[in-house]
Amino acid sequence: MSDISESQRSVLVVDDEPINIQLLQRKLEWDGIHVLTADNGEDCLEVARSERPDLILLDVMMPGMDGFAVCQKLREDKRTKAIPVIFVTAHNSKKGKLEGLEAGAVDYITKPIDLDETIARVRTQLNYLAINKANVELTRRLGESRRSAAIGALTQGIAHNLNNLLGVVMGYLELAKVNYKDPDKVLKNIARVESASNRIVGIIKQLSTVAFTTRLPLHEMSLERLISGSIRRAREDSNREYDISIENNLGEIFIRTNIEAFEDALSKLIINAWESYGSDHAGARPIELKIAKKGPDIEFLLIDQGRGIDPEVEENMFEPFISTKNTVGVGMGLTVARHAIRTLGGEIQIADTEGAPGVTVRFSHPIDRDEND
Repeated sequence: MSDISESQRSVLVVDDEPINIQLLQRKLEWDGIHVLTADNGEDCLEVARSERPDLILLDVMMPGMDGFAVCQKLREDKRTKAIPVIFVTAHNSKKGKLEGLEAGAVDYITKPIDLDETIARVRTQLNYLAINKANVELTRRLGESRRSAAIGALTQGIAHNLNNLLGVVMGYLELAKVNYKDPDKVLKNIARVESASNRIVGIIKQLSTVAFTTRLPLHEMSLERLISGSIRRAREDSNREYDISIENNLGEIFIRTNIEAFEDALSKLIINAWESYGSDHAGARPIELKIAKKGPDIEFLLIDQGRGIDPEVEENMFEPFISTKNTVGVGMGLTVARHAIRTLGGEIQIADTEGAPGVTVRFSHPIDRDEND
């Protein structure tokens, strides 16, 4: 097999016209994609079986074995049946497109080829393939960790959220097919597919964080920079501005922590504090962050003035995908935050604020911590 890096994607281009292969090959390689070629159906089957490309761009009208027959044989072979095929055809009739999709193609491109649109469609299919591979890997890892209570609680929520987003992806792909004659609409729909794909990748990343405890590398970092980085991340993740007042009784202090895990946890708690005001809250949403030393740890208090903890979720607010319309416990934010904080050697507690409306999140972090702790 070819010497291709594991991360590099590969596309098999099949066309009996050398100029078409050259144009597509040049454009795809410029986009960082490894290109395999074949000029007839038999060669296509041979290359597909030996090289296992990620995607096949298959010309329909070829002498000898046409694209429909090639696609059928690909689907009959267990080595190649999962490889997505995009038909390249001069026919733009509805009947021809339906025939291509019924033959097993995932998409079609009409001649004369628009190279930019072709690359966009190829990228979409490769992104979709990467999502499927990530889901397969996630499913495998979840199976290995099924004894873990956390994983068991995640399973139903994972399926629900990922299926919803995959439905969005498929919907916009269908729109791209319907609007194949309008490159602007195609590119707009593909941009929406990419947005949904990024959300799926984000869920998978969060699930990996929750499900698998590893030793995190620690680095010394200013507490002030950690706080500002967490607030910035909350803004970027939610596209919101936050009204946060900070009371730091420790001044300039450095702690050893995993910067990614710390900022991810605190940003999720900030987002959760904002959401605890409820979707119908029209006024300001003040949040206080108080920082003080407590024994060998730093104690953080994150205080909002929202609606408090709904009794329905009080007992299981840290379980994934627990949610209400009004209060804490939305999605996976608290699950991920608690996992990160515990992995860093701290603990987290959430309770209604005593004598005042809202919720107080109290969590700790060691001031000094070694890699082996």
